[in-house]
Amino acid sequence: MGEQQAGVEGAVLGERRYLVSLAFRMLGTVAEAEDAVQETYTRWYRMDQAERDAIEVPRAWLTRVAGRICLDMATSARARRERYVGPWLPEPVPTAAFTGSGAADPLERVTLDDSVSTALLVVLEAMTPAERVAFVLHDVFAVPYAEIGQAVGRSAGACRQLAASARARVRRSPGRQVTRGDHDAVVAAFAAACRAGDLAALTAALDPQAVLRSDGGGKVTAARNPVHGADRVARFLLGAARARPHLDVEEQDTADGLGFALWDQGRIVGVVTVDVAGGLVTGVRMMLNPDKLSLWNQPDPPP
Repeated sequence: MGEQQAGVEGAVLGERRYLVSLAFRMLGTVAEAEDAVQETYTRWYRMDQAERDAIEVPRAWLTRVAGRICLDMATSARARRERYVGPWLPEPVPTAAFTGSGAADPLERVTLDDSVSTALLVVLEAMTPAERVAFVLHDVFAVPYAEIGQAVGRSAGACRQLAASARARVRRSPGRQVTRGDHDAVVAAFAAACRAGDLAALTAALDPQAVLRSDGGGKVTAARNPVHGADRVARFLLGAARARPHLDVEEQDTADGLGFALWDQGRIVGVVTVDVAGGLVTGVRMMLNPDKLSLWNQPDPPP
């Protein structure tokens, strides 16, 4: 292999971090993102050398192919998630996965930003797969509409409309209007009421229409259906705390702002992220599925 060819191949492999970052936002779990990136590279290496040499901008080719794969995976995932045990939630990722050097975890230390918050991923999950792909590629990764069209099989104009529709959905999300400071102050008061076991104070910290969703994936005990209403959510949380007194609940920085980590014998067995609007907690998401907590229990990379 010549030096120039080796350089191109090295650059292609160097795009893995970017591709996993992109695919995670489109699919909502690290495992699915890894699968999409693996398939992208498989298609690259299926081509003969002459075909690869003819590609002027490998990143653009990889982006288009990854986008197309994610579109197909997101479409099929909808059917699978209808059979999921209990509510399906996107995978929360630790902020440690986005900082520092090294690349010991599947997220490859991508840059942390709001586009990996669980709150936004929930909004993206409600979009059509084509809307989601168009929004992620254009608004998060600044891919031109013409290139997005090649990924989703539509015109550049149609992709512009898809992204605009997706953008409008994101803007309508109430939590997008809350500053990090306001969010964390509300969550801190919410946490104090939980620790005190104060039903009245906890109920008062919750929006009357608050919803709690708990994702156990059928592998651990979790609420099979969303819990609606401030009183029911408060009673559920206090009941859960009484049922598992051995768990340590610690405040935890997340991509959504202040949240909570549930510790059991030195391992994180749950991550809680919180939505805030109007000075109240409007949503509580409890990730308990161990398959979606692997990044939270990885050893720290060496300095």
